[in-house]
Amino acid sequence: MKKLSNTKVIVGLSGGVDSSVSAALLKKQGYNVVGAFIKVWQPNFLPCNWPAERRDAIRVAAHLDIPFVTIDLAKEYKKGVVDYMISEYKAGRTPNPDVMCNKYVKFDAFLKQAKKMGADFVATGHYAQVQENKKSKKQEIKLLAGVDSEKDQSYFLWTLTQSQLKYIKFPVGGIKKSEVRSLAKKFKLPTANKKDSQGLCFVGKIEMKDFLSNYLKLKPGKIINTKGETVGQHDGAWYYTVGQRHGLTITRKKSGDKPYYVVKKDIKKNVLNVARRAKLMEGKSKIVKLDNINWIKDTPLVKKKYLGRVRYRQSLQSCTIKSISKKTVTLEFTQPQLVASGQSCVLYTGNTCIGGGIIK
Repeated sequence: MKKLSNTKVIVGLSGGVDSSVSAALLKKQGYNVVGAFIKVWQPNFLPCNWPAERRDAIRVAAHLDIPFVTIDLAKEYKKGVVDYMISEYKAGRTPNPDVMCNKYVKFDAFLKQAKKMGADFVATGHYAQVQENKKSKKQEIKLLAGVDSEKDQSYFLWTLTQSQLKYIKFPVGGIKKSEVRSLAKKFKLPTANKKDSQGLCFVGKIEMKDFLSNYLKLKPGKIINTKGETVGQHDGAWYYTVGQRHGLTITRKKSGDKPYYVVKKDIKKNVLNVARRAKLMEGKSKIVKLDNINWIKDTPLVKKKYLGRVRYRQSLQSCTIKSISKKTVTLEFTQPQLVASGQSCVLYTGNTCIGGGIIK
């Protein structure tokens, strides 16, 4: 077994506090740590923000006295994340770009590049945990939820495989965000007081609709309620997602009216169907079908109960697998779910993520 000082870990330094603390913790543990900034694609119609993030990453590496490299994965990001996202919205589905970024960029292209550079492991600031199952006769790596339930990111990591997990470390997954902030100050990291970033790294503060409008043309259409009445108008059904409340232009309303939520969208007719919260149940179903399946270890059992979530930060819901094949899975939830086609449904046993799929 290698000494920690001879074990090379390349940390994806994003310029944020989580990855900064991850690098600091690994160095403190004695690993041979290298910081790497992953340069992703950015459209020419938005302010270029990656150089500022890269400078923060460089400052962290300099403070920790570790080598620093920049890895250009713009091509992989554009194809695996951006192009996929645009095509899914155009088809009327609601993709999850963070899932695809992990699948194609961070734990595929980045991992492969790191291994070429002699890395034994890669590490990121994700709030999740990797644990070897010592009870198993064969090598088995489990993906566990992060200790901080408010920050847990295992939902975005369901596409990982055994061949990837054995090379991955999540140093902050076993601690809470508040402790990460405290550690950042203790280590005197330049990013200690930096605010958390939100949304896609290339989009920044711009609204998703404003970004998409550069690729999907504005196409005004009707917003129709459960009574069949036209209550407003939209700029294009593909800009919206099921369950969305904000961003709807309701023209037929009275003082004190409760907000509408999107319950269905018809891309061909370019119509949004909306309902009040009390009517949301009409758009829900206990049966959820998935494709693009990935099981982190073994294929789960039919008719066995599991826990699942159909969106990030949703509380875990009880469900049963009704049928399963290599390409599709049919789940039956105990409680009806409001789902958006294209989003991820992720399954768990306790706090262990076993995999998931894309909602059909």
